[in-house]
Amino acid sequence: MVCAVGFSIPLATNAAPRSEPATIGQSTQFEALPLIRSRQNHLLVHAWINDKPALLIVDSGSPGTVIASRRRSHFGVSQIPTDSKYPARVRVNGSYNTLVMARTLRLGGLTVGEVPAISADLNGARRASRSAHEQQADGILGTDVLFASRAVLDCQRQLLILNLQPDQPLPVPGLDFRGFQKVPMFVTEGFNLYVNGLVNGSQARLMVDTGAFATLLHKPFVKRLHIPTEQTRMASAAINMKEEGLDVARIRKLSVGMVDIGRNDVGVVDLGGILNEALQLSPPAVGLLGAEILNRHHGIIDFGTRTLYLKKT
Repeated sequence: MVCAVGFSIPLATNAAPRSEPATIGQSTQFEALPLIRSRQNHLLVHAWINDKPALLIVDSGSPGTVIASRRRSHFGVSQIPTDSKYPARVRVNGSYNTLVMARTLRLGGLTVGEVPAISADLNGARRASRSAHEQQADGILGTDVLFASRAVLDCQRQLLILNLQPDQPLPVPGLDFRGFQKVPMFVTEGFNLYVNGLVNGSQARLMVDTGAFATLLHKPFVKRLHIPTEQTRMASAAINMKEEGLDVARIRKLSVGMVDIGRNDVGVVDLGGILNEALQLSPPAVGLLGAEILNRHHGIIDFGTRTLYLKKT
């Protein structure tokens, strides 16, 4: 999960080798890339940065693509030119990070040229991967690329479906939404995605965040509703934010759109640096809709139509 600046990115296709399955049905316009679910509950995709293999976290809570600062020299990314339309630094969760430029980012048969990316410290996530004896992520695939490619992210089937011709906004063939509830997503100027919901009867907005290992609520909001919490030994952290102890709360009734999630245990932490101005929305943003609910309710995020699909369980 990260709060950053979103960018408009040009896309181009090439004849690069594709992951399996290469096509959806009989269509060559769409490509489904298999994802890996880590023990941290992250969805990971294999990519190529400047023609070097990379492993990226698919993060709907990150408006910008990120490259781990320790991997900058490996991928040979360059500094932003002085005459560029992009700034040299961007503000991420209250602090500034350097912006770098990758010549190419390739996902299967889709190539993104001249990609502005945030150089950020991902040591927390990388340490957790080492502890779990998993391959460490090299960066984050943000919503800048996901919107530009009109991607569809199937959280339960662990598939990232890309439109190789995004200027032709056709529906993805073969997707069956019978039994799903359609939840509109609101997109802020910073490319964050929010859905309306209810927390113990109070209207609220939640950021759709596949980068959050679990659903999290903003601590002041939980206190305002007088919901009891319990301390845990777990901690939560985000880019440029200190690791903070995580409490847990039992929510009596949680719903997203018309989907009743029911009773649910959620994490409680101070999210002020992440939600930022969204705290002033009406209804206010109060937390992150995380990976465990998106997986359990077969969440499908359609970045082309700005729609979240959820199944009742």
